[in-house]
Amino acid sequence: MGDLFSDAARERADEVAPLALRLRPRTLDDFVGQRHILAEGSALRLAIEEDRVRSSIFYGPPGSGKTTLARIVANMTGAEFEELSAVSATVADVRGVLARARERLGSNGTRTILFLDEIHRFNKAQQDALLPAVEEGLVTLLGATTENPYFEVNSALLSRAQVYELEPHGEDDLVGLVARGAAELGADVAPELARLVAVRAGGDARNALNILELAWETARAEGAALDERHVEDAARKRPLVYDKAGDQHYDFTSAFIKSMRGSDADAAVFYLAAMLEGGEDARFIARRMIVLASEDVGNADPRALLVAVAAAQAVEHVGLPEARLNLAQAAIYLARAPKSNASYRALGAATKDVRERGNLRPPKALRQGGYYGRKLGHGEGYVYPHDDPAGFEIDHLPDELKGSRYYTPSGSGEETAQER
Repeated sequence: MGDLFSDAARERADEVAPLALRLRPRTLDDFVGQRHILAEGSALRLAIEEDRVRSSIFYGPPGSGKTTLARIVANMTGAEFEELSAVSATVADVRGVLARARERLGSNGTRTILFLDEIHRFNKAQQDALLPAVEEGLVTLLGATTENPYFEVNSALLSRAQVYELEPHGEDDLVGLVARGAAELGADVAPELARLVAVRAGGDARNALNILELAWETARAEGAALDERHVEDAARKRPLVYDKAGDQHYDFTSAFIKSMRGSDADAAVFYLAAMLEGGEDARFIARRMIVLASEDVGNADPRALLVAVAAAQAVEHVGLPEARLNLAQAAIYLARAPKSNASYRALGAATKDVRERGNLRPPKALRQGGYYGRKLGHGEGYVYPHDDPAGFEIDHLPDELKGSRYYTPSGSGEETAQER
């Protein structure tokens, strides 16, 4: 009786399954996007088509096609395909797969492909259990993860797998996907609404189809034509993908800093807004701006450091959400300020000499001239610049480094070249 109900459930699954599941591609020709790894003649595409896929990890944001790609491999391979989710699988489950793989290989030479979804959820012991089988070729591992595998997967396993990074889908790809979804639903979707769905999906193919399906069902329930308000109502999920404890934290921080360094105020404000919307610590953002004020603006505009420090103080005294304004003002100021890394370069060059020749001491004339110092001749010959302008012309470096130049004014903004 149980089998009877199971068979009936399978037959009706397509009728009740979400649109995204019903439209899941089964061949590479139906797969949307990711042309940078699946273009005609690419290594991965040829490997899939010729059934010679090696252990691989698919890394990318939700809805980019990681699981779909693994299932396409399953449809096209002559190997046995096993699937586990790292969320629920145990070491015993992994060992069971490996035992079956060894039996298949020994009895009839059939290979085994193991698809491990959310591989970053596996702890070290679970990953170590896979390692020997992957190393000897007992199984071909296909892993999927939304987290940077170089952070989450142990290095021994990574060295035996190819990492493919999947990107969020572009709007044009999603517009085409929405058209396919509309055809499946029998829905009349105007081009501008298809574009709106694509924008609201935030690069996520699954999200795009979910928005379309819910919007269409809402419109049908009202007996109305699909309209912008239906799409907006269905698109409650924010398209921003940001994890302040993961890879996105580093990517957005890097883009924020490089935008200010490159004097792109618009990009700086965009990345600032993205980080704040993603829940990034405002104090962390302020600290990065303080560093940039000295590293990339420096004395080309000495006020930049004051502005950055003031923004950090505003974060402490005002707090969010109001301090967003202070951070935005400071980010725009830093982006628009003249740039110089002369102070940064000067410190680096001086540090190099200190590390290589740290035993060098100041000239005796510059050493402290207290009672005991004078007994050793310290302070003798020192020229006090306020009494004798010649003191401004003296090279104060240790004798062995005299003539060295660490600081070279950039000539940008207020950092004008000066003769020593």
